[in-house]
Amino acid sequence: MANSVLAQYCSERGETTLEPVRVGVIGCGNISGIYLRNLQTSSRLEVVACADIDMERAYARGNEFGVAACTVEELLADESIELVVNLTVPKAHAEVALAALEAGKSVYNEKPLAVELADGARILEEAERRGLLVGCAPDTFLGAGLQTCRKLVDDGWIGEPVGATAFMMSPGHEGWHPNPAFYYEVGGGPLFDMGPYYLTALVSIMGPIARVTGSARATFPFRTITSAPRYGERVKVETPTHVTGLMEFATGAIGTIITSFDVWGANLPYLEIYGTEGSLSLPDPNHFKGPVRVRRAHASEWHEIPLTHGYPENSRGLGVVDMAIALREGGAHRASGQLAYHVLDVMHAILRAAEEGRHITVDSTCERPEPMPIHSPRSGSEPWIRV
Repeated sequence: MANSVLAQYCSERGETTLEPVRVGVIGCGNISGIYLRNLQTSSRLEVVACADIDMERAYARGNEFGVAACTVEELLADESIELVVNLTVPKAHAEVALAALEAGKSVYNEKPLAVELADGARILEEAERRGLLVGCAPDTFLGAGLQTCRKLVDDGWIGEPVGATAFMMSPGHEGWHPNPAFYYEVGGGPLFDMGPYYLTALVSIMGPIARVTGSARATFPFRTITSAPRYGERVKVETPTHVTGLMEFATGAIGTIITSFDVWGANLPYLEIYGTEGSLSLPDPNHFKGPVRVRRAHASEWHEIPLTHGYPENSRGLGVVDMAIALREGGAHRASGQLAYHVLDVMHAILRAAEEGRHITVDSTCERPEPMPIHSPRSGSEPWIRV
């Protein structure tokens, strides 16, 4: 997108155009393509390098998007890079994030923040000690669909939230993903893989979670990959693949979440919030779009609500740009490390509750992120500007 739009925006407010934040991407796997494509559209960022332990993948992504490919060590040693976008597999999230922080760089992790809760805490502590920022996916809650839901709840359309449900039912990823083994390792599974989308959406709208309980199982000891290039390979399952959690929010609302890689088909909503004055049907939290539907008290049917916010398209990386704005201008960013740590804490608590057969108090908490501005730029104009 043309920098002239940003310049005009700043000029109207008596501001000067700030230098873009220089970004390096570590991890050139399946998800890196959409990140690189989107991040390069923002004048707030300059993507200068990508790295991977597999240099063939790094060179392929570098050639595709016109950025330098290098080793992880070379990227971390580049003093001009201010922000590392960490797209490695979950078990490497903490190691790479801590290395980036130790190199004096702020870091934005793919979800989850870390596999182990203690590592997530270390990331936040190290960032605070060094005066750096931590961000974390998902940022889908910043998109048009879930921000519209946030506004409806904040404006009282369904009254006081009483309860919520979240369902992620699938047969697993081995039938389509080119490298699905990590989904069945410790730190994978449906809760750690997809739970962050659902929990982040709920926490961003309803606030933090205070107490949980749950049940979990691993149905199949092995999974057979049926996608290329690892067709026929058997993967050992090391983590629960069907998890149910019961959550008590700090507000008193009660939520239920089920995440599964063991379900061939289901007729369930993605997310719903139930209030004293009506019910809200939320869109798939893995996406940025709608539909958003409301059924008010005593109404006989659901009504679709027009989206009130921008970014209905696949805007992965929106949280990175929001973080870059915070790096330049100060203030809080929305897809924060604190939010991600709370979600990680909730997921660990659900699994602990399942193992121990009891309720678990969630030690962490977080602030609800500020809502996105209603009058976000339309698709095709300069994106990623905080109004």
